[in-house]
Amino acid sequence: MKKSFFRLLNGLNKKVLPKLSDKDPSTLTKLEKGILAYRYFVLVNSME
Repeated sequence: MKKSFFRLLNGLNKKVLPKLSDKDPSTLTKLEKGILAYRYFVLVNSME
């Protein structure tokens, strides 16, 4: 159930949150870094 929840959340993130892969990580604001960390957390948990 945990895996399916994170897969659903990952699909939702792809549609709602902005993509930050084209930006340099050193130039991101704190909010953008938080979004990036959150997306990474959800992605890793959806793959386990």
